[in-house]
Amino acid sequence: MSTIIEVKHITKLYSLNRSSEHYLAFRDALTSALRSPLRFLTRKVRIMAGSEKQNFLALKDISLTVSKGEIIGIIGPNGAGKSTFLKILNRITEPTSGEVIVHGNIASLLEVGTGFHPELTGRENIFFSGAILGMKRKEIIEKFDAIVKFAEIGDFLDTPVKRYSSGMHVRLAFSVAAHMEPDILLIDEVLAVGDAAFQKKCIEKIYDVAKRDKRTIFFVSHNLDAVQSLCDRTVYLERGELKMIGETNTVIQKYLDRQGGIQGAAVRELPDLPNKKFQMRKLVLKNESGTPETDFEAGKTFYLDVEYEVARDNSVFWITLQCINEYGTIVFTSRDTDKNPILLPGRKSGRYSTTFKFPGSSSISLNSGKYFLTVKIDQDPTSEVTLPIRIADIFKKFHPFPGAVLIGEPWVNKEKNHPFAEAKRW
Repeated sequence: MSTIIEVKHITKLYSLNRSSEHYLAFRDALTSALRSPLRFLTRKVRIMAGSEKQNFLALKDISLTVSKGEIIGIIGPNGAGKSTFLKILNRITEPTSGEVIVHGNIASLLEVGTGFHPELTGRENIFFSGAILGMKRKEIIEKFDAIVKFAEIGDFLDTPVKRYSSGMHVRLAFSVAAHMEPDILLIDEVLAVGDAAFQKKCIEKIYDVAKRDKRTIFFVSHNLDAVQSLCDRTVYLERGELKMIGETNTVIQKYLDRQGGIQGAAVRELPDLPNKKFQMRKLVLKNESGTPETDFEAGKTFYLDVEYEVARDNSVFWITLQCINEYGTIVFTSRDTDKNPILLPGRKSGRYSTTFKFPGSSSISLNSGKYFLTVKIDQDPTSEVTLPIRIADIFKKFHPFPGAVLIGEPWVNKEKNHPFAEAKRW
């Protein structure tokens, strides 16, 4: 197959000016200058000379070649450089060094609402987006009905998109990008905003577009199950470095093993980061007796304690836990606000502890095998922590059926000819 993208040794370095983190009002600056004029002048000279700047390496020497018609997954922990990589491919930002050679036109779904004018209606934005992609009006008209049908926004077609929900934004943006037939389509985690049915519909469309029309897709997602089912090859990024590229199942297993190896203990102490409004400080996996543990017996309850710190009153965030099996499938997701809606408006400053309980019993359990618990504050892309666990059915309480969850509850049977007979357990 012909090459459509060549990435040659790209590096992206951001300069972070530390002085911008501490804004001083004029009164405060004047007070500081009067109290210690020499220190004040020295600091200003250092800032002007650039010595107060800090560099952040977002990507480091990334090289790869992609062929026409490939679906490429991009995975890695939060802060790995996945979104920066897509922005460089899309020429939203330039690499500090290296080059990207693209043979074809690109459409992207990087953020909710990207590419739409908020004052224009859905109808007008379809034509607007098509024109940006270089399509003639006649071509857009030919595809218009299919775009509207796929997006499921018929009743709101003539409503300004600034009044659309985030889900409506995503549906229309994806439909436009997919039907305008770009040579390359870049998709970031934005699809997570849509409902499950629409996500499934999008994944089917991605596969259809790539295989039928030989379009190239870059797909960034934390949903390893979707990456596994969709992508031919996968790129694994971590802290801006290319850790692995290859067959998707192999790369996902490497990623999960790596995350478990880095963060493998039952107790994780996290550093105090002074400029964070909120942060996790400690995570502890425990068995029923309260002992830190990562290996659990099937059918037994286990717990995850999360200690976190809030620096400012009225901070809005939630802590999300996902359980992923060794094949990359998400088994379940839970948030600390699910049964505590009182936390949603905002939390007071202080240090807190919250506990997740997996209700293991003789009726339900995770199946035997290896799992990964990923814990993060959704509003902080750098906060993700992974804890590996193992489940073993030592005492053979459950039948060894395939699947992620074992069910031990007996079926209830009734005699067919006696509908009012007392239920019997077999």
